[in-house]
Amino acid sequence: MSADQTQLAFDWSCRIMSDNGCGFPAPGLHSFLFKPIADVGGFEFNKVMLLALITTLLVISFFWAAFGKAKVVPGKMQMVGEAGYDFVRRGIVYETLGKKEGEKYVPLMVSLFFFIWIMNIWSVIPLAQFPVSSIIAYPMVLALIVYVVWVSLTFKRHGFVGFFKNVTGYDKELGAVLPLVMVIEFFSNLLVRPFTHAVRLFANMFAGHLMLVMFTVASWYLLNSWMIPAAGVSFVMTIVMILFELFVQAVQAYVFVLLACSYIQGALAEHH
Repeated sequence: MSADQTQLAFDWSCRIMSDNGCGFPAPGLHSFLFKPIADVGGFEFNKVMLLALITTLLVISFFWAAFGKAKVVPGKMQMVGEAGYDFVRRGIVYETLGKKEGEKYVPLMVSLFFFIWIMNIWSVIPLAQFPVSSIIAYPMVLALIVYVVWVSLTFKRHGFVGFFKNVTGYDKELGAVLPLVMVIEFFSNLLVRPFTHAVRLFANMFAGHLMLVMFTVASWYLLNSWMIPAAGVSFVMTIVMILFELFVQAVQAYVFVLLACSYIQGALAEHH
């Protein structure tokens, strides 16, 4: 929640049929706005930035601790790290790109998966309670990284003419509809693709956070209005939504990396 919404949510004078003008504090865009917690040289640093920074440090620290002094007989930390690394490598990268072509992209994909997953999981962590990926700037930057890798790799593998054919879906056998197909494919690949890649992650985390906030605040609001059975139902729905969000958070990290691999696979494929 935002600072203003949190203050309203704990105003115990808010209840159904109250005459103080304080109705149900419905979640909205204000739930994604945070006041700066620090101002360094005119640069405002807020809670979301702090969570993103902590996420970066956690991912780096974990893999440093797991593989900094890797042993033939792994310890517990190394075993967990190897399991996570192997899941992305075999379950996503190898399945999409193959072992030979995919090995060089494993570090990037592992980094993206765990960075996105931890950013998402803050949504259900006490005190944090906010998914960083629900702010569009973060998924957009990650999608841009994948986009740059895809474009540069396509140029490197196929040259300018091959790149043009790759992004336009050029196929002379299409005949009269070829110009239309080329225009659609061009805009789809160069403009729509990075946008949808980012928005898919952003929209799921945005909607999930709104649902969690709504059921959480509704539980308090109904309880404060002495509607205990309804408050109990809302509380149960809050637990259900938390469990569902845990699943969605992992799935969205998986889907983002899977799509990134599929884009790279398209860049590596020979155009006929």
